[in-house]
Amino acid sequence: MKKGYWIVAYRSVSDEAAVNAYGALAIIAIEAHGGRPLVRTSQAIEPREAGLKQRTVVMEYESFAKAVEAYESEAYQKALKVLGSAAERDFRIVEGA
Repeated sequence: MKKGYWIVAYRSVSDEAAVNAYGALAIIAIEAHGGRPLVRTSQAIEPREAGLKQRTVVMEYESFAKAVEAYESEAYQKALKVLGSAAERDFRIVEGA
């Protein structure tokens, strides 16, 4: 079965405290659905081509369906409410190889 991934680039952050509070809640929801962090960094980024130096997060799930299920879960939706408008993100759920 192909794995599922959350790939998130933070375009801007206006409230670091809210992002941190979101992160504490989000990881609980992510792990409850079998997700695991592969990348969580805002420091070690070397952009290439049209890339930008943005905080980047990659979460891995056992399947695309699990990745979607985690995003739609009540626990993750609560985390998103805490995040509110504290960050502008490019968030994608994708299927791996």
